[in-house]
Amino acid sequence: MTMSSSIQDLCRAIAQNTSYDAFAPAYNAQQWETVGSYLQPFDLAVGQVLIDQGAHDRTLFFIESGALSVHVIGDKGQMQLAILNPGSVVGEGAFFSRLPRSANVIATGAARVWRLTALRFGEMSNRQPSLALELTLSLGAVIAKRMVNKPKRVAVT
Repeated sequence: MTMSSSIQDLCRAIAQNTSYDAFAPAYNAQQWETVGSYLQPFDLAVGQVLIDQGAHDRTLFFIESGALSVHVIGDKGQMQLAILNPGSVVGEGAFFSRLPRSANVIATGAARVWRLTALRFGEMSNRQPSLALELTLSLGAVIAKRMVNKPKRVAVT
């Protein structure tokens, strides 16, 4: 699979995501290709941990395929907060706050995600400021929508 077709698969997943908190940046195909050059795709196996609750990491993840379970471990054991499907984003809370991860995120089946590290986002901000701004505004919209929905509020990771 070429990088070009891979980013197109992610674009399709994002375009087809109709959830209330959908990540929906206003990028054209050429802009997606540029953004894609800052992302790293990788595959997750069933049960593989993507995000560890309490970890200090600001990486964002965009889900191309598969589903991810978001859950917290507290005094009363494990509680599932959300299932994230293709086209969703996860890791937005720590990306902005620089606080430890608030939840665990695990692949419920085989999944493909795209990673954007804080370092690569910094590079994008310097080289492609308008694309970085659109990404930031789109992530802000996701957080705002998740915060309005009380059951999903705790799922901001």
